[in-house]
Amino acid sequence: MMAEPVGAPGPEAPDPLAVVRTRGYAALLIMVAALGVPVSAAAFGFLALVHELQSLTYEDLPRALGFGSTPSWWPVPLLAVAGLLTGLAVRHLPGTGGHRPAEGFVNTGAPSAAELPGVALAALASLGLGAVLGPEAPLIALGGGLAAYAARLLKPGIQPSASAMVAAAGSFAAVSALLGSPLIGAFLLMEASGLAGMMLGLVLVPGLLASGIGSLIFIGLGSWTGLGTYSLALPGVPHTPQPTLAEFGWAIALGAAAALAGTGIRRLSLALQERVGRRQVTATVAMGLTVGVLALLYAESTGRNASEVLYSGQDALGGLLAEDATYTVGTLVVLIICKALAYSASLSAFRGGPIFPSMFLGAAGGLALSHLPGLNATSGFAMGIGAMCVAMLRLPMTSVLLATLLLGSEGITVMPLVIVSVVVSYVLVLRLDRPGAAPRTAPR
Repeated sequence: MMAEPVGAPGPEAPDPLAVVRTRGYAALLIMVAALGVPVSAAAFGFLALVHELQSLTYEDLPRALGFGSTPSWWPVPLLAVAGLLTGLAVRHLPGTGGHRPAEGFVNTGAPSAAELPGVALAALASLGLGAVLGPEAPLIALGGGLAAYAARLLKPGIQPSASAMVAAAGSFAAVSALLGSPLIGAFLLMEASGLAGMMLGLVLVPGLLASGIGSLIFIGLGSWTGLGTYSLALPGVPHTPQPTLAEFGWAIALGAAAALAGTGIRRLSLALQERVGRRQVTATVAMGLTVGVLALLYAESTGRNASEVLYSGQDALGGLLAEDATYTVGTLVVLIICKALAYSASLSAFRGGPIFPSMFLGAAGGLALSHLPGLNATSGFAMGIGAMCVAMLRLPMTSVLLATLLLGSEGITVMPLVIVSVVVSYVLVLRLDRPGAAPRTAPR
């Protein structure tokens, strides 16, 4: 999913300062800046295509067939089609459709040119037709693969280490604006890669350059096309008072609950993934039907829209917080159960990223608990996001940033609570993790 880190620890690792002083490094920065523009534009186009597919299949197509609104049963056949298309792409195209999301953020290197179509098609079939996954993992893979391929075309004799650095910068550029800030995307990739010390700076400079350029391209294309930036944002975050002692107690409880829930989702998705691998196409169709039926059950039991169970949850986060008063505790509990099961099914068979569904589940859990005494809704929302993100991603710094920067100025107020919930969740997840149950690397 991500480019192999340049200068990973080893006996032959280069001196970072010596590398930075060379002309080759300066030339590499120029190449990264030049490639950041088309890679970012391609990432923007991919997100726009996913959005248009979602609108076409869940809004335009039902109206074209004579329905006044999208029927609650509509996701069932559509997710079956998604499973069929994704299963065929995974089984028959090179690269098995990219990395397996049930295994978290793992370092599998940038995909080759031959694998890029399979990654794109599997992700489009999954995300465009309603699987409960986000676009970040395909974007990282496509950005890294496109950048590495372009670098080899521009400079056929490029060294593998330089090619890996360009691929990492391409991933930075592709995911730059998706998470609401170029810095969050940069932290995500750096923390997931395991880089440290001066080696971090060696890769960080071209990565930040590509990320900044990518963010500018996203903003410019969003304004020019009128499609928006597809960036994570929460309009009108409610004010939250200063943290109380009771809320610190809730931070511990939320962290523990998220660790248990995240571990359960992860173990279920890995168990299902093993079974899906035996009959890739038919099992992926079955997982698609499962997601569709869960969306139908939620809609019929609560009277709310089935789309709240579908998709990544990125676009629904703002409405979840703004319309908190319209959700009963029972509705939130049903939503969490259906979304969590649909998330596990999607992780096991489809292709996409794990971040946004984990954010949505954590937010819904925090809002459900905020109906109890001693917990503010905005604080519960933020703590839930941070705790569930770290439970699924195992990236504590990124989880804190996602939960706090998303809230703007209110994020500063709730940051101490978020840190407590993230630390509790992270430590418990590591204690609960069975040896061998969650591999950090996966075969391509």
